[in-house]
Amino acid sequence: MAAQRLSAAIAALLAAAVVAGCGASSTPTTGAGGGAVPAVPAALVREARPIGRGPRFHPPASGPVLGPCRGALGRRVGVHVEVFGADRVVLIAAGIGVRPPVRLDAGRIVSARCFGALATVDPTGVVLIRPGARLTLADLFASWGQPLGARRVASFAGPVRVYVDGQRVTGDPRAVALTAHREIVLEVGPYVPPHTSYRFPSGD
Repeated sequence: MAAQRLSAAIAALLAAAVVAGCGASSTPTTGAGGGAVPAVPAALVREARPIGRGPRFHPPASGPVLGPCRGALGRRVGVHVEVFGADRVVLIAAGIGVRPPVRLDAGRIVSARCFGALATVDPTGVVLIRPGARLTLADLFASWGQPLGARRVASFAGPVRVYVDGQRVTGDPRAVALTAHREIVLEVGPYVPPHTSYRFPSGD
C-alpha cells in the first residue's frame, strides 16, 4: 500500500508539473455537471508525450554527490530539464545529488542526510542548483549516473537534439550550462515540440 501511495503521489506531482510548468492558459468548457472544465491547449497536446514504461525510462539516481554535501537544502535556483527517448518521457529521478537516508512527503524528498551542489527532490525534471555553482548538463548526468554525449542520452543511442528555451543549440550537449530558470530539452528519436519555458514553483 505504501508503494501504491508513493506511485500515486509521484503521478500527481508529474501531472501538476505539466500543467504548471507549461504556463498555458485556456478557455474553460462546461462539463457534464455544469461546472467549468479547463480545455487542454492544442500546443500542450502537441508537446505531450506519455512516460515510457520499463527501466530504460526510469533510470535511478546512482552517481556521486557533487560539491559540498550540506544537511539543509538551503536557497536554490531551479533549472527544468526534460529528456525524451523513442518518443516517450524519460523520468529524471528524484534523489540526484542527495545522500540517504531521505524522508518523503507526497513523493517529494523533504529531508536527507545531505544535499549536493545540484539536487532533485522529485521526478518533475526540476534541478535545484546552489547559487553561485557553475554547473552543466555534464554535471547533472554524472550525478545521475547516466551517460550523455552527442549520440547518447541515458540508455538511448542516436543523434541528440538539444533545445534551450525552445531554441535548438548545437555542439556538445554536456557543455550546456544549468542557468537559473532555463528550460532544457534533450531528445533522441522522433521530434517532440520542445517547451519554451517552465513555470517554477515560488522560491525556485
